[in-house]
Amino acid sequence: MVYDFHTHTVLSDGESIPIEVIRFSHVRGYGVIALTDHVSASNMARIIDELKRDCSIAVKNWDILAIPGVEISNVPKNEIKDLARKAKELGAKIVVIHGESPIEDVEPGTNYEAVTCEYVDVLAHPGLITEEELRLAKSNGIFIELSSRKGHSMGNGHVAKYGLKEGVNFIVNSDSHKKEELLLGGDQEKVILCAGLDESLIHTIIVENPNLLLKKLGY
Repeated sequence: MVYDFHTHTVLSDGESIPIEVIRFSHVRGYGVIALTDHVSASNMARIIDELKRDCSIAVKNWDILAIPGVEISNVPKNEIKDLARKAKELGAKIVVIHGESPIEDVEPGTNYEAVTCEYVDVLAHPGLITEEELRLAKSNGIFIELSSRKGHSMGNGHVAKYGLKEGVNFIVNSDSHKKEELLLGGDQEKVILCAGLDESLIHTIIVENPNLLLKKLGY
């Protein structure tokens, strides 16, 4: 079974409509997929509503858990808490924050605001995240992403090295924008090993941690 808590649809910058993304993942062996399109104040309500609709009919008809969520992306750091809270109020089951990736000009301080926000579940591709921020993520129950996406994955080695030291809960996500980027069997293991982590951690990261996250989300 594959768990993936960070994907995109045509509602933001992906290529396929939500139900197609869910279907593509289902036939690839996914057990759980979260649809987390890029949002801010301008589009949040509309996107969450549309994702909820397709997730609902997918769960009703196929053996997959489809979770409607958001990735709050490139917003002013001081707005993260209010936007994350609003996303939850609107029905987003998972809130992902677009972290300080090495390939994008995200506002400095975004990682810190994310790991100190009670409404955030996952910090995505956090780049050169600090040890203090990783400690805060651990203490606040926020999962740290190891990304399989080209470019964003440049930071995986740093994240893995210092995240392991601080005992964070890692999660492997695709951040897929098209069906070819969805995870296949064995992909998650490769991300973990290429980040420099030991194979003894594979089961924890791809099985135990996803189930901890699901419990946090109320599933």
